[in-house]
Amino acid sequence: MSIDSILLAKELAAASSTATPVTTPTSRDAAFDVSAGHAVEAELVRMRRAAGHHVVGLKVGYANKALWRALKLETLLWASMYEDTVHRAPYGQATLALGRRYAPRIEPEVVFSLKAPLAGTADPAVALAAVDWIALGFEIIDCPYPDWKFQPADFLAAFGLHAGLVIGPPVAVTDARIPSLVDALPAFTVRLLRHGEVVDEGSGRNVLKSPALCLGELAGAVARHSGGAGLDAGEIITTGTLTTAQPIAAGQQWRVEVAGLELSPLTLTLA
Repeated sequence: MSIDSILLAKELAAASSTATPVTTPTSRDAAFDVSAGHAVEAELVRMRRAAGHHVVGLKVGYANKALWRALKLETLLWASMYEDTVHRAPYGQATLALGRRYAPRIEPEVVFSLKAPLAGTADPAVALAAVDWIALGFEIIDCPYPDWKFQPADFLAAFGLHAGLVIGPPVAVTDARIPSLVDALPAFTVRLLRHGEVVDEGSGRNVLKSPALCLGELAGAVARHSGGAGLDAGEIITTGTLTTAQPIAAGQQWRVEVAGLELSPLTLTLA
């Protein structure tokens, strides 16, 4: 028997709020695929809206073409972010209560805010022309599945693992700045530090060779999925982790620093 998307959405929403582990949908139903995962994610959006929350943007997952080949994906995946999960750190420092989490991790990412609609494009300059600002961010992710083992459809059904996003100081993307950003976004590097010690390093190439290319790919994927437009003006978009995701706990301080891209570092203390 196939899994009911409404019942599964309720189960995974409850698991998220209580930090309770659940078995993966794909282990219960061999027919549970990416389309079924999208249906659950849509039901989660409906439930959150009914509770008075609103979607402010999308987070990206599987921004790695090697994973597409291994997992038989045609494109990247995405899930919604909400006004109560997105937080601002305009001066580059923030404190965030971790709350009840099952197995939380942290990911440094490039974040965009759009000023114009964007359809799919493989041209980074075209993608950036729709961008209002760019910033570094920390996404907090949490996996309700034991041992962090899941398939793409399971990822979609669990809020895309999204638990929170902290956005650092934004930098306006002007027409004059676009050419330099096209060159810098594939090449810049980041250092991820915990209590001042480097725990990992990464690069813009880790997300589809450039966060701008990731943005263009997402717009096209959303348009194909919806059968209509891609991304809308005003949306906040995360473009995938620049390093490996690191386990986190309350009391830790994390910092991401960038070289080769004019973005301010971001420091996050977990309360």
